[in-house]
Parts: sequence; structure tokens; C-alpha cells
Amino acid sequence: MDIRPAATLVLTRDTDNGLEVLLLQRTWDAVFLPGYYVFPGGAVNSREPEGRAHTVGVEDSDISQTMSLDEGGADYMLAAVRECFEEAGILLAQDRPGHLIDGNHSVHDEREALFREEISLARLCTKHGLTIPLDRLAYLSHWVTPPGPPRRFDTRFFVAVAPEGQVASHDGTETIDHLWMSPAQALEEHRAGDRLLGLPTIRTLRVLSEFSTTGELMRYAHANPPEAFPDQPWPAMRKGRPVMLEPNAPAYDEAVKLDPEAEGSTCAEILPGEPVEVASGVLRLTAPNPGMMTGPGTNTYLLGHERFTVLDPGPANDAHIARILELTGGVIDQVLVTHTHLDHSPAVAQLKAHTGCRVFGWPAPEGAGQDREFRPDDQPAHGDLIVTEAGILKVLSTPGHASNHLCYLLLEQELLFSGDHIMQGSTVVINPPDGDMKAYIDSMYDLLAESVRFIAPAHGFLMGQPAAVIDYLITHRLSREHKVWRALEALSPVSLKDLTARAYDDVPAAIHGLAARSALAHLLKLEAEHRAFTEGDLWHAAAP
Repeated sequence: MDIRPAATLVLTRDTDNGLEVLLLQRTWDAVFLPGYYVFPGGAVNSREPEGRAHTVGVEDSDISQTMSLDEGGADYMLAAVRECFEEAGILLAQDRPGHLIDGNHSVHDEREALFREEISLARLCTKHGLTIPLDRLAYLSHWVTPPGPPRRFDTRFFVAVAPEGQVASHDGTETIDHLWMSPAQALEEHRAGDRLLGLPTIRTLRVLSEFSTTGELMRYAHANPPEAFPDQPWPAMRKGRPVMLEPNAPAYDEAVKLDPEAEGSTCAEILPGEPVEVASGVLRLTAPNPGMMTGPGTNTYLLGHERFTVLDPGPANDAHIARILELTGGVIDQVLVTHTHLDHSPAVAQLKAHTGCRVFGWPAPEGAGQDREFRPDDQPAHGDLIVTEAGILKVLSTPGHASNHLCYLLLEQELLFSGDHIMQGSTVVINPPDGDMKAYIDSMYDLLAESVRFIAPAHGFLMGQPAAVIDYLITHRLSREHKVWRALEALSPVSLKDLTARAYDDVPAAIHGLAARSALAHLLKLEAEHRAFTEGDLWHAAAP
């Protein structure tokens, strides 16, 4: 599938209540992100280079260098300006004397013609004697749509101050609503489930929320262009043969971290029993328990050099336990568990019997699939610090997948051991009553406040760009919750089975039984927020 270059323009303005940003709502008929609130933007087209003759303020070579491109950076900016005019009715342009145009300029009469591609932005500039001041835009961020959606874009985000005297208006075709709002309010409404926002929009709003005026924001954006992340295929080994990993491949982030010189030395497959040094003083050892719920197997992490801390020792598998003892020389001071599901903690008993280690974790809650034999010596509280030879671990309470779930953050290396709270390649199961969707989303937001560079999950490879990973998972859950809410509003009162059929109409009917557990988790979250209630076996939407 081709990845199309695209550009987005984030328009801001100053108000008595602080900085505000313009958001547009996409039509519910859109193939990509229906109903979502976005910034104006779209694809870079073949006619964009014609517009370079009508730009002022900064040269294409300087823009391209800032964007880590050989050339054509100005074309992204021109596309952002054009799309903003088409979708929001605001054109960032200046007349011959060099004044920004207002809403009375005659060029506004040609918005529809530009939308219908009857005229190009370059021809509009020629006809009306306009130039596009590219120095009024600042490069803010770079996003590539991950695999999966029907359309993928390589999008550059720019920020600008909206010109005075122009009034925003949605186009009524691709966008059906518009609003000016503070970044903080937009994020709060998204968190409450009242406004659909995609991952790049959320991340951009978080950046904007740090500034109280457009002047502060623009000075920051001009001085701090985004860091360029590797986005080229990376060499590795798989089954003894060299391979090239594409960005977003499961092993890509790990390969880039462990092999920064791109020598092709990392292994692009997880092999049970084969240790991998994923960080200084940290070995990953995967248990031989692959499956639908465990992926390639449960990862055990061994922290230390001479005396060891074992994190998530895994199932009671003799071969795996023997390998842990072999790699540590049996010198294990402490064992930590993220939670007590049967693929994570049962090996604790044998390790304690062999080594006398101290055990950290929370007791098993009621319910099936729990390690009822788990007996911790210490029940660490949120924020507690645990000393290991690899560094200090910070304990983070992260309920949701399990009520007793803990993550551990290796502070100096900013490495998060996420257990099952964050898994690679799939969303985690939230199965009531022990699984709690509200607690899960709240604790995901809490993780965003921590300083993390890489995630070491219990299943899968190291994961980079952790804030993007966490935001994606939050957005995925809230998007599904929005579908559950809309189904509840439309069908109320409704049974769980019928609501699941509507809210999960995009997944095979054969797994609607499993989907119903997730739907129930969302309904219980809505109930906790006083947006839904039950009477007998039927669910009702609560009155506003």
C-alpha cells in the first residue's frame, strides 16, 4: 500500500481565556476517522511545486533541511495552507504591500473552485496578487499512519497564528462542524468520551497545552523542530538469514536501539530460552509458552550483573525455571511480579525454594485464571522504589487488565516493564469483574506523566515512542467506547448481546462472545460515570 505525503496546519489564536486552537469534525461518512475532530489538512498534490514561486519569508532549501528532506519542504507547507483554506475557509496569505488578507478579500469567493480543483493555489496567487508567507508557519511534528487503516499518510504538522479578520467555517462536505477550543478543554472532553480525537491530534494538543499565548508557542516551535526518528528499513537476522525490517515491524524499535550502527546484528524473532540483552544489565528470557493469549511467550526479565532481580518469572515450567537459575547462577535476591495471571507468577514458588529470594507483588484477587498459591513477602505501594543492580525501579500501580497489576520503571534508563498493561501487537483483555476499563484508561493516562523512552512488555519486543503507543491504546479504547455509547443511545433499553452486535459490527460474529466482555467493561465504565444504568438484563442510556 502506498503512503501518501500529507500536511496539516494547526491554527491558533489568543483569547481572554488563553490560547485556542481550531478543530474540524470529519463527516461520519468518511472512510478514515469518521466523526473525529482534526486539524485542517490533506495530501500534497502534484501541483504544489508550482506554488513555490509565490512564497516569501523562507527558502525551500532551509525548510527541507529543517524537515530532514532533500527538497520539497515548501510543498508540504503549501499543501497545509491550501487545505486549511479549502476545509476551514482561512487563507494564510498576504497582498502586494505585504499585509495579511482579511475575510473581505475577493479570493474567498474562489474557495469552492479550489476545493473542486478547478483552480490551483498558485493560480489563485497569480490572479489576486498574493504571496504565501512561509515564515509564519513552524514545523511542529511528523507522523506516519501505522499499518491497518485503509489509507496511510506521511504527514507533517505545522502551526501558525490565524490571521485576524477571517472567520472559520467548515466546508459542509468533508467537514461538518468546527470550533475554537483550548487544548486543555479538548483533551478533557476526549478523556470524558465526549469528543473523538486521533493520536496525532492528541499529541499535538498536549504540546499546545503547555503554552498560554501564540507568541510563546511560535517562538518555541521555530526554535525546536521535531527530532528526526529512523524511518528507513533496518537490517536484522531472522532464521539465520539477513532481513530488512520495515518501520512499524514488531522488531524494528528493538533493532534500532540495540544496533544503532545498522550492522544487522539483532535477531528479529523471539526464541524461547535464548537471552537477549535489551538494556544495560537487563536480559530478556522468553518462556516456552506461546499461544493466542501469550504471543511468542511470556517475557521474564533478569536485572543485574552478579546479584539478580527477576521480574515476572513466568509459568511453572521446569525448563524455563532451570534456564533462569542457570543465567543468574542461582544468585537471586528478589523476584517481582506484575500480576498473578497463570503465565506470570507460578514460577515464583520454585525460585523461592531454590534461592530464598524475597518476593514482591500483590496477592491474587478472586476469579478464574489467578495464581492462588502466590504469596508475596512485600506488597509495594505506588511510587515505592526498589533497588537492583541494574538501577532503581519505581513501582507504578496500573489496574485495569488485573486489579493487582503493577508496572516497574527502571528510572535511569527510562525503561518501563509493562507486564500485560501494554502488549505488543494487540490490545489487552479487560474482563470484568476483575478487569476494569475505567481503571485501565485512568492508569494509562497516569503513565503519560512518567519519563519513559522504551517499553519492555511481557509479550513481544521492545517498543519505542512510548507516548505514541500509550496514546494509541487510549484512543482505540475511547473510540470503541464512543461506538458503544452511540449504540446504547440508539437502542436503549438494550441487552448486552444486541448492543455488542451493533457496537462491534466491524469484527467477526464468531468472536462476539469475547467482544461482549469488552462491551460490558465499557458499559461498566459508563455506569461509573453516571452515563448508563441497568434494569434487570437491559442497559439504558442515562439522561444528560
